[in-house]
Amino acid sequence: MNIHFIAIGGSAMHNLAIALHNKGYKVTGSDDVIHDPSKSRLKKYGLLPEEFGWFPNKITSDLDVIILGMHAKEDNPELKKAQELGLKIYSYPEFLYEQSKNKTRVVIGGSHGKTTITSMILHVLNYHDKEVDYMVGAQLDGFETMVHLTEENDFIILEGDEYLSSPIDRTPKFHLYKPNIALISGIAWDHINVFPTFENYVEQFSIFTNSLINGGIMVYNEEDLMVKKVVEESEHTIKKYPYKTPDYFIDYGITYLVTLEGNLPLEVFGRHNLQNIAGAKWICQCVGIDEEDFYEAIASFKGASKRLEKIAENNSTVVFKDFAHSPSKVKATTEAVKNQYKNRTLLACLELHTYSSLNSNFLQEYKGALDKADKAVVFYSPDAVKIKRLDEVSKEQIADAFKRDDLIIYTNPTEFKEFLLSQNLENTAVLFMSSGNYGGFNFEELKV
Repeated sequence: MNIHFIAIGGSAMHNLAIALHNKGYKVTGSDDVIHDPSKSRLKKYGLLPEEFGWFPNKITSDLDVIILGMHAKEDNPELKKAQELGLKIYSYPEFLYEQSKNKTRVVIGGSHGKTTITSMILHVLNYHDKEVDYMVGAQLDGFETMVHLTEENDFIILEGDEYLSSPIDRTPKFHLYKPNIALISGIAWDHINVFPTFENYVEQFSIFTNSLINGGIMVYNEEDLMVKKVVEESEHTIKKYPYKTPDYFIDYGITYLVTLEGNLPLEVFGRHNLQNIAGAKWICQCVGIDEEDFYEAIASFKGASKRLEKIAENNSTVVFKDFAHSPSKVKATTEAVKNQYKNRTLLACLELHTYSSLNSNFLQEYKGALDKADKAVVFYSPDAVKIKRLDEVSKEQIADAFKRDDLIIYTNPTEFKEFLLSQNLENTAVLFMSSGNYGGFNFEELKV
């Protein structure tokens, strides 16, 4: 099969390209810009385009499939040529479904925790040498790619994102997978540029629940009242298995899970991660891993990339980096670090970087999100607001939204850097939360 990727350089797209190349397909692709790590990884597999840009002459009737990435626009010249030729054009999730029609599809959904839960499941299955196909949104230790596709594996584990499928298909990705087994970890309003109201956003999870095959299994977090409502009110003929935070305790900075096998020390921490473990355990049991084997494997799970990732530590200071940016994630992550390091000062730094977080109408959702931090800092770039064509956001609006009188706010990356480097970090836990890079801050400059 000859497959061409339009916008091959994306995090998910380049991993799918590599997976299909490894499966024996002929893969080509185009993009107008490709950054590392995508660039280096595509080059390693001989898939890096010789030059960047869009080249309609690459699109010929010899191609069996076009896979269209979100980075491309509706008027992309290669897309236009493919449409003129009548070629089969798939979005990323559409193609994954086509590759897994004859497999048991396990889809992990939710506004938060889906990458971590998917990663936990894959870690446990890998630990016990159980081969599955998969797609996950983060690079994992022990896994070469974020996507793996075969002809022979019975199961495929898919992280189910609720964002749009492609520039010409505004269907949320997770509506396309038709799962046999699914999980919803939580529902907290996000992607307001696509889902303008909370009700509209919640509706997507109802559609997801009802997209399971008849007789399928839905595992859900019953402590999230909206998840509980969505799943339990569904009249679809599916089996419903709730989960909740398991018993645990923290001793000398280590979180222990209370199990029938004894108290199990974990590498990860935070109430939200304990919930994630409970959900992952249900899914692993559905895939054939018993409880005892699950616990043996999960004890060595160190977390997904950029999810409470420890980047520096000495005897009195620890520094974490986390992808958290939506209000619910920021609140959960901040609380987790403070609970783990109760006797240390928590310095929490949040970058408002996404479309939702920089939207003046959405800012109020951040009320109380940083309350557990001893020192709270918010950084945002007015240039990012302009690029996203949003109304100007003032420091006063941000201060009012978080409802915290001592909130420190920076818009200048140099001033933000100077503040950080001037801090005494003795007996401190530092937490960076962002999907951006704080205007180019080099974390290695922190003297830890």
